[in-house]
Amino acid sequence: MSLLLAFVLLAEPAVAAPAPSPVERCGYRIVQSYPHDSASFTQGLFWDGGHLYESTGQYGHSRIARLDLETGKALAETKLPDDQFGEGITRWGHQIIGVTWQNGVGHRWSIKDLKPIGDFAYDGEGWGVTMVGDRLVLSDGSSDLRFLDPATMKEQGRVTVRFGGRPLRMINELETIDGQIWANIWMTDLIVRIDPASGDVVSLVDLSGLKADAGAHGSDSVLNGIAWDAKKKRLFVTGKYWPKLYEIALAECA
Repeated sequence: MSLLLAFVLLAEPAVAAPAPSPVERCGYRIVQSYPHDSASFTQGLFWDGGHLYESTGQYGHSRIARLDLETGKALAETKLPDDQFGEGITRWGHQIIGVTWQNGVGHRWSIKDLKPIGDFAYDGEGWGVTMVGDRLVLSDGSSDLRFLDPATMKEQGRVTVRFGGRPLRMINELETIDGQIWANIWMTDLIVRIDPASGDVVSLVDLSGLKADAGAHGSDSVLNGIAWDAKKKRLFVTGKYWPKLYEIALAECA
């Protein structure tokens, strides 16, 4: 785990920062596994109304889709333009809001039928998105999370994510669970749980071994995708090009 943390932590420690609070560290156990389309370059994932919603990347292959959990099959889908690289998605009211990687273009779709209902522009890259209260949170691969008004997409503030007092980069796909932001750290087996008010990482979840269990191969086939079924308290995770999606539970937290 320390080698993975060294990869994502910035070299310079925070200046004049208070002593960091202890960070809870957790493992996991597999509750159940489900089929997942191994052609899906998973970028965003959330649960709503009995289904998973997934966004995928890669030029010419980006889409959003409503998935059947038991089969992994798409029940409905909408493709992005071939020149756009899809990234994270989240629900806001009757809409799905999604961003693209380097295009500076975001999209809105009706959650009812996944039909486009509008576009918007934003500065910088788009990686992951989630809703915290009435604000949309955007990650861009840096250590900063931006808070936006989902109606206008105007920035309302930002926070720096820190682990042990040091900025943590490569914040990727996002999910909000019980008021905390859960985030994949790109190219690692780690999920961090972030206090959205301070940016402090309060918990670290090590999912080492899950990629191997899924039978995924290749450097691009990294852990990515977190979804929370609030009604049944189920936590789902998957990865890019993984043939499996997992329901997991945290274990051995200390």
